[in-house]
Amino acid sequence: MSAVYINSVACISVQDTLNENFFDTTLKPENSVQILKAIEPNYKEFIPPAMSRRMSKTVKMSSVASTKALQEAGIEKPDSIIVGTGMGCSQDSEKFLKNVLENNEEFLTPTFFIQSTHNTVSGQIALGLQCHGYNFTYVNSSSSLEFSMLDAKLQILDREADNVLVGSTDEQTERTMELYKLNNSIKKEENFPVDYLNSTTEGVIWGEGSSFFVLGKEKTETSYAQLKDIKIVNSLELSEIQQFIEDFLIKNNLKNEEIDAVILGFSGDSESDVYYKNASELFQNSSLLYYKHLSGEFNTASGFSTFMACQILKNQIIPQVMKINDVKKESVRRVLLYNHLGGIDHSLVLLEKA
Repeated sequence: MSAVYINSVACISVQDTLNENFFDTTLKPENSVQILKAIEPNYKEFIPPAMSRRMSKTVKMSSVASTKALQEAGIEKPDSIIVGTGMGCSQDSEKFLKNVLENNEEFLTPTFFIQSTHNTVSGQIALGLQCHGYNFTYVNSSSSLEFSMLDAKLQILDREADNVLVGSTDEQTERTMELYKLNNSIKKEENFPVDYLNSTTEGVIWGEGSSFFVLGKEKTETSYAQLKDIKIVNSLELSEIQQFIEDFLIKNNLKNEEIDAVILGFSGDSESDVYYKNASELFQNSSLLYYKHLSGEFNTASGFSTFMACQILKNQIIPQVMKINDVKKESVRRVLLYNHLGGIDHSLVLLEKA
């Protein structure tokens, strides 16, 4: 089977990840606020102001991240564009619904409704690039990016595309965050500061961000990793998680100790983090890492972990702030990523050094 390479990465997150030298700076964990805001670039450098004013935050973040990813890969126009999102353009959705209420369902302008669809992001990127190829959006909660990457991988292996732009993006909205606080999805202030690895309370710190990758059939000078395999399942019992992972490793002819680093999605939610604790027991000889104290939890937070995994494989450096245990490896060849959201939509992604 032919390899699929991740040839470029770009990420806008609550860390300064768009900075080319960010990996040399200190990543700042956050455990004392309920909601984390993304560090946004100066959009004027990338998007004409007249266009920027009509774009929601997630469209603007994605436009910049996709531009940076394509520039690094040296590609002007990809063969396909695939985007994963959990909430889509929720800012415009809220604006439209607010207009419906305030205007008693009369004299409504269609702009916010038109721009509120989940595929607005991939559509806007395609319009900007004049790309008429395959264009698709996956809306599969926390596995949206994984489905997008799986689609891209199959396209490349089936020789339907040579280079595919794959992205994940989610934004915050005021009303949605209020509702998340009401149903205890977001951690209560009295439960701060958060111990991500040993939390005894429910809820998470919510984040946002946009991550884009160029997947290709050829290894290049900019290649970060090989995308070896992906596995996704909607629901699992806690007792099934270890078998789920072991079956995945067997399929890829790997033993547990051959995984150099495992990136787990500890979110500080005591009810769902038990899956990660159970999974970590399989990898006593691997470097165990976590990341949501750096990115916050959101539907496509795995975009941040994939971005970090690519940086670790290329630079052969694991940031101290991500480490759970003290296991050290001479080199990092294989990284396994495990993620879910609230115990639903479990995904495994296996990356290997390019």
